[in-house]
Amino acid sequence: MSIPRNEHPNPQFRRDSFVNLNGQWEFEFDFGNSQIAQEMCAREKFSKEITVPFCPESELSGIGYKDFIPAVWYRRKFEITPAQLEGRVFICFGAVDFTANVYINGKKAGTHHGGYTSFRFDITDLLTSGENTVVVNAVDDTRSPYQATGKQSEELYSHGCLYTRTTGIWQTVMLEFTPKSYIESFRLYPDAANSALGVQVKVCGKGTLTVSASYEGRDAGSFTKTAENDVTGEIALSETHLWEAGNGRLYDLELKFGDDVVHSYFGLRDLALDGYKFLINGKSVFQRLVLDQGFYPDGIYTAPDEQALINDIKISMDAGFNGARLHQKVFEPLFLYHCDRLGYLAWGEYPNWGLDYSDAKVTDVVAREWIEALDRDFNHPSIVGWCPFNETWNYAGREQRDELLETVYKITKACDGTRPCIDTSGNYHVITDIYDNHDYEQSVEIFSQRYADFENGGKFHDPVNERQDIEYADDRPVFVSEYGGIRWAMDESDQKAWGYGNGPKTPEEYIERYRGLTNALLDNGKMFGFCYTQLYDVEQEQNGVYTYERGIKFDPAIFKEINSRKAKIEDLI
Repeated sequence: MSIPRNEHPNPQFRRDSFVNLNGQWEFEFDFGNSQIAQEMCAREKFSKEITVPFCPESELSGIGYKDFIPAVWYRRKFEITPAQLEGRVFICFGAVDFTANVYINGKKAGTHHGGYTSFRFDITDLLTSGENTVVVNAVDDTRSPYQATGKQSEELYSHGCLYTRTTGIWQTVMLEFTPKSYIESFRLYPDAANSALGVQVKVCGKGTLTVSASYEGRDAGSFTKTAENDVTGEIALSETHLWEAGNGRLYDLELKFGDDVVHSYFGLRDLALDGYKFLINGKSVFQRLVLDQGFYPDGIYTAPDEQALINDIKISMDAGFNGARLHQKVFEPLFLYHCDRLGYLAWGEYPNWGLDYSDAKVTDVVAREWIEALDRDFNHPSIVGWCPFNETWNYAGREQRDELLETVYKITKACDGTRPCIDTSGNYHVITDIYDNHDYEQSVEIFSQRYADFENGGKFHDPVNERQDIEYADDRPVFVSEYGGIRWAMDESDQKAWGYGNGPKTPEEYIERYRGLTNALLDNGKMFGFCYTQLYDVEQEQNGVYTYERGIKFDPAIFKEINSRKAKIEDLI
């Protein structure tokens, strides 16, 4: 039987020495969250099987159980050779929702909190030559105010803009083998203006580090240094190929530290803000973004295969979008690789929905996992900005705590000073590099007048949830980061179909509404971009440009013609 999702999960940090552990695992529900680890680790066999990396709620997992699941258990066996034990062995998880407890041969390897970020444990000392057993316990409480859930429904069924939940393992599990001295991590600092690459590497052990760049097989520069703990260096590139929207032009990168070899890549590009403009390599680029929520009919949070990840970018570009807000979910590194490769702009988000923003304890919850996300995805050239929060107005009695947003904004800037950060998308801004709002007005006339007034000196605010004490700071970049959401159900009899406002009656009315709303933003000299809701339908929310199955609703060329018009800000000097 072939291994599902058998590709390496992270082309930006790839060793050849890895073993993919996806496929059939033993599985057990733990509805009372009461099973004792010693008992589960000692059990001869679990009663069910699951296909990893798909969550038990999904059809691809082979289970498809969609009610609440407070805890689950996984188990599988794997082989280790004596040669592999001569170095270090790590077990790596792309993501497990929410708290993961990992046991190797009955002994605790580690615990990770957070449902969206990658983690690994050094399990060398827990292994024996020959057969070994890994047991994973995942605990998940979607209704906890201290657990970020993104768009996972807190009710039994999906409703409105909340969808089927994900529990447990939902990204690739693998073993990674390194020498005793190895590369722990690295950060890349492209300098397009000077055609150079700064590199900061953390190593375990002491030895000689060589970092080499190439472009389409041609040597582009390198440096060699003696390394212990942290080391920095710079490559003066012999060829200049800029990363830009629509063209990734990626360089290959190889890092060697003793016997350890890591393969990577980078894109050469600079980001800057200039008044109302967002500059990429010194050029004002209008960001024609679309909301992408990263859901799949058969895999829920997990794409069925790599081609599905590529296809989501392709259909977006076919419709004239040059990027996406990766909404209320930390997307997997393989998706970001294809964004990098294709020159597709991306805004990284944290799935903050489900948290109680009024509780100071939430700061620790967010900071821990958000720092992991920032660190994991720092090197992706496609990511042009960060947005740790979305719509933090009063929800279910949970008032926004401004100190939370301010703290997380400052954490973001401390971890990454190279990209802009929006403290919270929609409402309510506290401290931010960019101002945005969400506007689902369906009247083209009202929508157009609202932003014409702003361009002519009027106020920029959220039209629905305005808080007067947070004022827009003039001459700072602005965009409408959610608009449209025009309902269009392919099955007109579908009474569960949900969208914003009254849906158009005819295809012609739909297109004219889309054209009018979008033109109002393209023709505004203070807007550096827009983000349309959304790329495809998700379950009952049927306001996508495509269907949930990525089928065509309207000819994508119509959207491309509308979206591709030159924006007014691109003409301004």
